[in-house]
Amino acid sequence: MSRISVRGFAVASATAVTAVGSVVGVASGSTAQNNDAEATAAEAATLLADIPSGQQAQVQTASLTQQADAQAIAADASAKKDAEEAARKAAAETAIAKKEAAEKAAKAAEEAKKRAAEEAAASRSAARDASDFAVQSSYSVAQIQAMARQMVPAGQFQCFSNIVDHESDWNYRAVNPSSGAYGLFQALPGSKMSSVGADWQTNPATQIKWGLNYMNERYGSPCDAWSFWQANHWY
Repeated sequence: MSRISVRGFAVASATAVTAVGSVVGVASGSTAQNNDAEATAAEAATLLADIPSGQQAQVQTASLTQQADAQAIAADASAKKDAEEAARKAAAETAIAKKEAAEKAAKAAEEAKKRAAEEAAASRSAARDASDFAVQSSYSVAQIQAMARQMVPAGQFQCFSNIVDHESDWNYRAVNPSSGAYGLFQALPGSKMSSVGADWQTNPATQIKWGLNYMNERYGSPCDAWSFWQANHWY
């Protein structure tokens, strides 16, 4: 075979591969029109006829391989595009979920804060003042404790009671013989309790009001006052 013949064979083979590949593409679902498919098939048949019969199978195999490679590349590109779209969608859904969770948490915190404020307000409004109790000539320990329970917030009462237990054992007329400290809270001087009522010497409700105010103003609450008392044995 001459150099020109060899070159012609190579060109014909390459052209035939492309032509056969086109025919396979049409057969596998290409959008080319029927007339184009028939023309391409005819062209491929003509080109294949110019190639020695021993080489035609190789040309057809090469064409099919080329077509398969092209389809694989297209499939990879499509899969990559689908994956990127799925990733974008997942990221958007995650962002939305995080935003909704944050909004839900903020709303729950706000509602909890509101409930706490309402409960505190209800507790304050429910607490009775010293003037709400009828004045008596004398009071038992049970009566004094009942007054305190109605004047002191429920969550603070035990701490409040602990201090009174240690200071006076709920004796509203208790007097320290050495210092002169007086009443349920051993106020020194006892006359300090006159800031909430002139009957501080004889009315335990007045003393309770003064003691509660003192604990709240000096320590923040009866329980904070009790914590200080435990550490120092005075308050």
